Amino acid sequence: QVQLVESGGGLAQTGGSLRLSCAASGFTFSSYAMGWFRQAPGKEREFVTRISRSGGLTYYTSSVKGRFTISRDNAKNTMYLQMNNLKPEDTAVYYCARRRDDSEYDYWGQGTQVTVSS
Repeated sequence: QVQLVESGGGLAQTGGSLRLSCAASGFTFSSYAMGWFRQAPGKEREFVTRISRSGGLTYYTSSVKGRFTISRDNAKNTMYLQMNNLKPEDTAVYYCARRRDDSEYDYWGQGTQVTVSS
């Protein structure tokens, strides 16, 4: 069965850093592009960043560009999100997800909470 498990969330100060991990199992990790999403209370889930199968192509939403870095280690079946210069508006539950060839995301992790104090 497909399983995605996020970890690394927590409390950070404005300007601080956190590194999230997404451990994947139950499928051939290297065959899929992956993405990170986030959802704040009362708001819609929003796309944050995605990465291609080999890690060679990445895309970021404008609000995190230059601050966040997505990466993956296919040998470890793990994807990462390095978050630097955190802002209060980054506060949300962060989810990793598997991206299908048709661009839809079909499997999701349980989420990890990121809280940034002002």
